[in-house]
Formats: sequence, structure tokens, C-alpha cells
Amino acid sequence: MIAFLGQGRMGVPMARRLIQAGHKVTTWRRADGVSAAAAVDGAELVITMLSDPAAVREVLTAALPGLRPGATVVEMSTIGPQAVRELRALLPAEVGLVDAPVLGSVGPAADGTLTVLAGGDVSGCREVLSVFGSVRELGPLGAGAAMKIAVMSAIVPAQVLLAETFAYGEAHGVDRGALIDVLSGTPLGALAERLRVPSPETRYSLGHATKDLELGAWEGASMAAAARARLQQARAAGLGERDLTAIAEHVGGGAARRAVPLNLSTIPATNGRYSHAVRVGDMLYVSGQAAFDEQGNIVGEGSMAAQSEHIFQVISRILADQGATFEDIAFIRTYVTDMDQLLDYGRVRAKYITGTPPASTTVEVSRLFRPGLLLEVDLIVALPG
Repeated sequence: MIAFLGQGRMGVPMARRLIQAGHKVTTWRRADGVSAAAAVDGAELVITMLSDPAAVREVLTAALPGLRPGATVVEMSTIGPQAVRELRALLPAEVGLVDAPVLGSVGPAADGTLTVLAGGDVSGCREVLSVFGSVRELGPLGAGAAMKIAVMSAIVPAQVLLAETFAYGEAHGVDRGALIDVLSGTPLGALAERLRVPSPETRYSLGHATKDLELGAWEGASMAAAARARLQQARAAGLGERDLTAIAEHVGGGAARRAVPLNLSTIPATNGRYSHAVRVGDMLYVSGQAAFDEQGNIVGEGSMAAQSEHIFQVISRILADQGATFEDIAFIRTYVTDMDQLLDYGRVRAKYITGTPPASTTVEVSRLFRPGLLLEVDLIVALPG
């Protein structure tokens, strides 16, 4: 049996490919209401296709009680080699690990024409991986993750470069169609063609492209770092869910909004009367977070520790979306309904906020906006440059 822990645009067609190939597959998404541990129970192969390193760590940590000895985890997200090493330390020794990120978007995922970049011992999963497309075995654990970041460190800056090329052409009266025609005869032709008619669907989101460069723009990588800054600005302007080609619209457009509301698809939706966060320049203001699941039900009712853990997991995804970590928090404010339970909250908070703490205020209130809620946390974050 295969357990597929995935979400987003790539997860659905990839899981469908496995089922069409005759494999018995159990699937897991955040909105299903099934625990990750229950989803992987009895599985010989566990495949993860998630948004970022934090999400992969969170889900696999939750799955640990259900992982059986001898199972193999195949990590297919784009998380970089360091995160793969951290996963190896997280997983029990008797559970195997293969890193196998993919090249390709939604169409190739549905057609089974992805390129799978595999690191580690794939002898027990080679046949399954071939369902997704061609498999390149690249060496020891982490080799696939490193190759994926290396490739994206070339492709993504090239797309940003083309956006700037189009902006220059527009400013100097160069016909857009003619420019694409000329570029089509160069090594940049395939990327230029993507800008002829920008995709109405998101094949490779600008937000994911930004995350990939944040993983790969090492110190001294001047071109990747410059492209990363451009993409971070576009993401802050609300283009994170759009296709990467939207960077051309951002570079060639007018001034960005000064206050940019952010609403993430990876955490429970708001009630429509507020946004998850608002970015103003390099500052991020995070709305009060409470322990709700995707259906609007309270998580961990009656338990300060459980509600605190849920809230900090949600905060981690908001921070990761903006390329930040808990170290970037400038101010944290907590409302609790019972100061006698503050130690339980403090233990959870100390797991996430380590080192020198940020400025902080804790207030006891008689009640919060829903009966059963024990705390609410809001933040001000100084985003990395």
C-alpha cells in the first residue's frame, strides 16, 4: 500500500497516476480531517508532496506514530538538501528515506512525463517512481534535492531576466510580439514563448518559485539573489498564487500597493472580515491566530498545549510564505483566558521561539470571540531583506 501525503496542484494528478497504475493508494490532505499517522498506517511506501520544508517536517512528525518499520518515505517536494538531512535525523533508523523532487508542472504530472530527480537507495521504489515519468538516479541521499535547487537557480532567474527585458522593450517602444519572435531563436526561446500568451492557470506558482530561490540563493549568488528580491516584492504584492510568468506583469507594471493583504491557501480560511496578514514594505502584521481547523471547528478544546501547538504551526506557515522564520518576529502579543495555564503555553512557545526572545505582551481576558478558545496570538514581523 502507498500513502500519498500531498496537497496543491501537483498532488492530485500524481496520486491519480498511482491509482491508474493499479496501486492501492490512501491519500491525505489537511482538509480531510484524518490524521497523518492514520493515513500512513500499514503503508509500505509513504510519498510526500507538500509546499515547503516546514510543512514536510510538520506532516512527517505527525505521521511518525503510524510509520511501520521497514517502510520507505519518498520526499518529492522541493525542500533542499539540508532539509532532507534533517528528515533523515527525524525518521526512525528502520524507516528508509529517498529524496525525489520533480521537474515539470501540472500537465506533465497528469501525463506521467515528469522528470524525477532521485537521491538515495531507490531499489525499493524505482517502479513506483517511474509512474510519474523518467527517473534519474543521481547518487546518495540529498542528491536529488540539490539537483532540483541547482536547476531552479538557473530557470527562475532567467524568467525574471526576461520580465526585465520586456519592461525595457516596452519603455523603448519595442514591439512585444517581435521581441518574443527574436528571442524564440535564442536559447531563451522556450521561456520567452511562455510570455507570449501568459497562462490563465498556475503551472508553477510565483510563490513556490520564490521559495525555491530562498532555498538556493546562497551567499555570493548575485543573480539568484537579485531575482529572489524581485520575486519577494511580487509575492508581497499579492501575486504568490499566480503563475511565475506574472513576474513580467509586476516588473512592467506600476507601483505596488503600500499595504498588501495576504491570505494563504495552506491554512484555514478567515471569515472574510479580516486577512491572515498584511505586508507593508518589509514589515508583516499577522492577525490574531486561534486554534481552528479547515471546517471552522476548535482544535484541542480544553487543552492550552494543543491549541498553542496548532497556532504556532499556522504561524510557521505564514512566516514561511514570506520567507521569514521565528527569529524575524519583532513583537508577539498573546491573549489568554486563564493565566494559570500560562506554563503550558510557554512550553510550546519555547519550542518555536528560541534564542533571544522578541518584544512580548501577554494579557488575560475574560473570554475570546468563540467559547472554547483559550488563547489568541498576533505578531509583528521584520521580514528579511
